[in-house]
Amino acid sequence: MKINLKILLIIYAFIFLFQNSISALENKIILRVNDEIITSIDISNEIKYLSTLNPSINKLKENEVYEISKKSLINEKIKENEIQKNFENTNLPEKFIEQLLTNVYSKLGIISLEEFKIYLKNNQIKYETVVGKIQTEALWNELVIAKFSKSLKVNENQLKKVIKKNQIIKQYLMSEIFFEVDNIKNFENKYNEISENIKIIGFENAALKYSTSQTSNMGGKLDWINENSMNKSIQEIVSKTKINEVTKPMPVAGGYLILKINDIKTVERKLDFEQELKKLIRSAKNYQLNQFSKIYFNKIKKDIRINES
Repeated sequence: MKINLKILLIIYAFIFLFQNSISALENKIILRVNDEIITSIDISNEIKYLSTLNPSINKLKENEVYEISKKSLINEKIKENEIQKNFENTNLPEKFIEQLLTNVYSKLGIISLEEFKIYLKNNQIKYETVVGKIQTEALWNELVIAKFSKSLKVNENQLKKVIKKNQIIKQYLMSEIFFEVDNIKNFENKYNEISENIKIIGFENAALKYSTSQTSNMGGKLDWINENSMNKSIQEIVSKTKINEVTKPMPVAGGYLILKINDIKTVERKLDFEQELKKLIRSAKNYQLNQFSKIYFNKIKKDIRINES
């Protein structure tokens, strides 16, 4: 039985067009950040990325995860846009990148880079994707340092007094939610909404959903923080907060901060005075830079065109 060549070509053409139309439906432009586009596939990949680094995100509703992933990509595009304006060379040393990656995978209980690469592969995440995102955050931090390092103010004499006074050091393992409100009248409603979601979906997922800090993608998790490196007003509140308790929102530069105390430990030791002073100075500067980062991001975001398709 002979098959008509013309009919065969029509069938193939139909299949080709059908597959292309399916692909077009699957990959739609969702929004534009200036001239950069974010597609449905971009958001799908971001969902996969965030759930790989924060498995607890899977407890949220699909539409909530979708919005979190969209916000994450918008923030990333805004930072990339500003980085391109300020850096000619955006490549960072490989050893520095590996050090930053260690901070990421250690929070997942992974002990080596090779094990992390296997973990990513099993979750269908490209290692290069993670490196790219880590590099963007690192370059953003470098940009903030370059712009605001001269504005940092550290009272070294006060820190020296603190070191002499404290041989027993208290440290806190915390998570944060940083949020902003357009109008002070909206503060109560915003806080009540966040507070209610903390009760329902947990602090980490609430951080993913509401926090505008760069720690939001890791569920708001912070590293161990020395009590002496905190702002005095924050230190007073934290010192009265027990493990697993959540603070009331505290006014900080650019918005409000809610902290959850995950763990507390005390370290008793003979201090190397100079080393301890360097640590406290570094910690105090990092805290201030974090505040400047939020203010700077909010400032440049106002000039960015974000259009939903």
